[in-house]
Amino acid sequence: MNQPLAYVHPGAKIAKNVVIEPFTTIHNNVIIGDGTWIGSNVTIMEGARIGKNCNIFPGAVISAVPQDLKFGGEDSLAIIGDNCTIRECVTINRGTVASGQTTIGNNCLIMAAAHIAHDCHVGDNAIIVNGVLLGGHVTVGNYAVIGGLSAVHQFISIGDHAMISGGSLLRKDVPPYTKAAKEPLSYVGINSVGLRRRGFTTEKIREIQDIYRILYQKNYNTTQAIGIIEAEMEATPERDEILDFIRNSSRGVMKGYSSSTL
Repeated sequence: MNQPLAYVHPGAKIAKNVVIEPFTTIHNNVIIGDGTWIGSNVTIMEGARIGKNCNIFPGAVISAVPQDLKFGGEDSLAIIGDNCTIRECVTINRGTVASGQTTIGNNCLIMAAAHIAHDCHVGDNAIIVNGVLLGGHVTVGNYAVIGGLSAVHQFISIGDHAMISGGSLLRKDVPPYTKAAKEPLSYVGINSVGLRRRGFTTEKIREIQDIYRILYQKNYNTTQAIGIIEAEMEATPERDEILDFIRNSSRGVMKGYSSSTL
């Protein structure tokens, strides 16, 4: 691991076939898995755990201490799964005592200049587009897509397979399988294109659409809608996932159609 013009701390554990380009700095207490490529001018700080076959592009800073005034120097981690691509100038902060870690799942694409704050948890196959800002304690589901330049308030949850329009301001939770756009952020349909790409059947997509029609288009309040869905619709993993997400929302879920323009 004696790369020309790169510094690797002797306490870092780097797989033998990792490529580290010049001018990169890797601190103590770092683990990097097989097949990963680290571009020039990357900084990987204490507490980073990076999986196999990742690509980290120039200017990225991984596992810097949280931008949180409550952080007291406690040991914590920033964990990145396998097969992830971290593009230029991405910043991923490590966790705080709240959860002890920031996590990125497998097969994720984090595009240039995105920021992932302390104690965020990003699922597998997520795409976070250029310039997205995730506040602390944000949860992003599997296969979720967050459009460029969106800003996500701390403690927000974004469900599996959700798609967020570029430039959005997220102040409320976004349920799974939905598309979210407009200002204030609103439900604008389900992510049917993404679901078809991932093998959901026409019948399953129609079931999800029927659930959200009751939730968002029938003028019921949330409690009424949940009761009707449970009474009238067959229990399926997707139905129960949607209902559990809404019940467990600490900030409340986004509203239905808005009269605001995009």
